[in-house]
Amino acid sequence: MKEFGYRRAADVTGALALLADEPEARFLGGGTNLVDLMKNGVERPALLVDVRELPLDRVEETPDGSLRIGATVTNSDLAAHPAVRRRYPALSQAVLAGASGQLRNMATVGGNLLQRTRCGYFTDLARPCNKRDPGSGCSALGGEHHNHAILGASDHCVATHPSDMGVALTAFDAVVSYETVDGPGEVPIADLYRPVGDTPHLETELPPGALITGVTLPPAPVAARSRYRKVRERASYAFAIGSVAAALDVHDGVVREARLAFGAVASRPWRARTAEHALTGAPADAETFAAAAEAELTAARPLPDNGYKVTLMRNLAVAVLTQLAEEAAR
Repeated sequence: MKEFGYRRAADVTGALALLADEPEARFLGGGTNLVDLMKNGVERPALLVDVRELPLDRVEETPDGSLRIGATVTNSDLAAHPAVRRRYPALSQAVLAGASGQLRNMATVGGNLLQRTRCGYFTDLARPCNKRDPGSGCSALGGEHHNHAILGASDHCVATHPSDMGVALTAFDAVVSYETVDGPGEVPIADLYRPVGDTPHLETELPPGALITGVTLPPAPVAARSRYRKVRERASYAFAIGSVAAALDVHDGVVREARLAFGAVASRPWRARTAEHALTGAPADAETFAAAAEAELTAARPLPDNGYKVTLMRNLAVAVLTQLAEEAAR
């Protein structure tokens, strides 16, 4: 590991100043992704600015009915918070599905959203990777790619975003707040992650040196009846091979509102807006759910070894939506 400096920030202004003074500095939250990448030589910061002690560790209900989540709230605290469990159960379920208890106790909300979109070739310094070394090529295209993207990918990168939390936040229109030396800003999570295109090494729309300070979930009554389901290759904690965050409002057997997002299918959490449109105003039955999922997945462009994901995601969406519809009918 490259030798690096370490500074602990006491406030947001100080954290931004420390990063501005060192072009090769990085913010450090829980370190569950960054430190691993430093160990294998992918990340080589000259300075780590520890932001864990910044006053950004609260979950608060705001007067307008939104839920404000500080960037240094740990994953464990987020999943256990009564307002999250009551108002956005799919978010709590997604966080609990995301990692082991030890990792959840360390990982932060801001860090989770900024973990690198990656595959095994990203951390293999002996193999080409456009995300690690722009212009070098994508080893996954002709190599191992069974768990790679089927939506929104390009010939430059087919890695998938690993966040479970991000899938649920995407379904509920979360807004990410940040600070820079020039002042505050915010971006909807749907716009946070850049399309892959020919620059997969550029992952977010955050300005250089920006520090995520929090995430706001707007009021969404439909989210109170929501579920997150994750499929993985082993029962212990692992990245998803497919996941669904869904919420459904059903009245007299008809879908009045639907929220749907997919995970492990693209370089970012995938909001299934085509499926949502197909669901709204339609009968809340398995035929409708299957047709909506298939409409979303017509854009899929699987590789030779990951075509199974199309069937997996269709069946997973139908299963979660059916469960929600059955609960609504009770």
